[in-house]
Amino acid sequence: MWIHRASALLRGIRCPRRFVAPRMLLRAGSDPSSSSTSYCDSGSGFSWNKHRLDLMLGFIISGQTVIILGSNQNSVFAEDASVAEEATENDQGQVYVTGLRKIEDGSVISNVHTSKWRIFTDNGRNLFLKGKLDEAEKLFQAALDEATKGFGAKDPHVASSCNNLAELYRVKKAYEKAEPLYLKAINILEDTFGADDVRVGAALHNLGQFYLALRKLEQARKCYERALKIKGRVLGYGHTEYADTMYHLGRVLHLQGKEKEAEALIRESIRILEEAGLGESATCIRRMRYLTQILLSSNRLAEAENFQRKILHILELSKGWDSIDNVIAAENLALTLQSLGNLIEAKELLERCLAARQKIFPQNHVQVAANMLHLARLAMLNSNNLRKVKVSEASGELDNAKLLLNTSVRIVKDILGSSGMNHNSFKSTNSEGEKDRHAALIIQLQSLDSLGLLDVQRRELVETRETFEYPFEVEEALRDCISIFKEPCTRSLVLDAPNVKKEYLSCLKHLRNLATTTMEESQISIVLQELIHEAQRIEAELSPRRH
Repeated sequence: MWIHRASALLRGIRCPRRFVAPRMLLRAGSDPSSSSTSYCDSGSGFSWNKHRLDLMLGFIISGQTVIILGSNQNSVFAEDASVAEEATENDQGQVYVTGLRKIEDGSVISNVHTSKWRIFTDNGRNLFLKGKLDEAEKLFQAALDEATKGFGAKDPHVASSCNNLAELYRVKKAYEKAEPLYLKAINILEDTFGADDVRVGAALHNLGQFYLALRKLEQARKCYERALKIKGRVLGYGHTEYADTMYHLGRVLHLQGKEKEAEALIRESIRILEEAGLGESATCIRRMRYLTQILLSSNRLAEAENFQRKILHILELSKGWDSIDNVIAAENLALTLQSLGNLIEAKELLERCLAARQKIFPQNHVQVAANMLHLARLAMLNSNNLRKVKVSEASGELDNAKLLLNTSVRIVKDILGSSGMNHNSFKSTNSEGEKDRHAALIIQLQSLDSLGLLDVQRRELVETRETFEYPFEVEEALRDCISIFKEPCTRSLVLDAPNVKKEYLSCLKHLRNLATTTMEESQISIVLQELIHEAQRIEAELSPRRH
């Protein structure tokens, strides 16, 4: 019952959504101090308010987004993940780089210039798709120069080269260089072929991607809508390129808050791919994942579950259980099942995910730590279900959760330490290494947060017994949380990354709140009182000043 109560309440207090976090609800560890309801009844040592404990545990259900992002291989805490998605969607780049090159067919002016232009373009395109952007830039620039000299400034070859170079600058986030090239390409194509030509539609789609990356949503919408009309009229309303623009228009509308229109477009784009025999392609899976996020954000969990099962089935058949893509899909399904109250199947999936990750990654990898945190939270939820009927089993679930949380904290501390990253046998770029450190710190914070909540559960569980023999985990968790801000290496991560700073403040406030509202004054030691005061001082330092 408490799951349904928490879910009902969360529907009314969902946080404002940010892009690429349409699933973002109130996260575990949110500061409950704004409520006037106490965690304990005055006059009794460990008499907890059951509904408030249920609500705190309910936050676990809705607090998975950060850790999902933190545990995924390809995207970690993506404040600007739409840009990352566009940059890595190579199939989209292939369609439009290749598509615009075809405009030169049948309009050959000089075999010499055509040959040089084609060599520069083909080699640049291959390097671009391999991620060798600096080398590709030189070749694309050479192709543009060759096209201008050989065919003239208003020739379609120039438009193709402008588009290719603009796409490269978009991926490199050199936006000031990209926009003039996009516009020049469109102008040339319109002058040469007319405003309703399919090549103009392709160029408009690319310009829409550019505006989407910059969050210029209204400009992106206009580009996509015009491109959609052109492609539908020329290519047909069942063409995959028509579906591609439809999907991207749906994303823009979703960001603009037009969720019904967005969902309809994305669903239709998926249907077109499926009818074209591409229902199991990577592109279709990406679209189903995005649709799933929309469904989760509107609390339509059963519909989301159906799509997640479909994604998992496709990936399991195509890649096998021990692939990281399949593991992430299984984890996403498990978290949705957890929200629906299906803890048994959720646990089975998370345990399989952990076993697979321990095969794929070193034992001290950040994804292993995140998986353990998920399992620990689920064990805490299961303990809460068992507390009135099977106290010993409920206690065993808490013991298991504590072991998982402690192991998770140990792993991420190792990663955050001076030699931690050397333990990772997978080489990564500096950027990826920094993302791993951000992920590790957020996992540590949420693990500490969960340890504090576990302390509350433990004391409520033993309230039915005559003695309480467990130490106060809240005090130790608060101490560790404060020490994160005092250590130079982790303090810099808190101060430099807005998402980590937000997570840190939430954890600190929640632990302080647990320490002050779940104990009688006589039980708050001098040391704990000092920790509470120190936490308040750090909160004041980090909280944004209001004028």
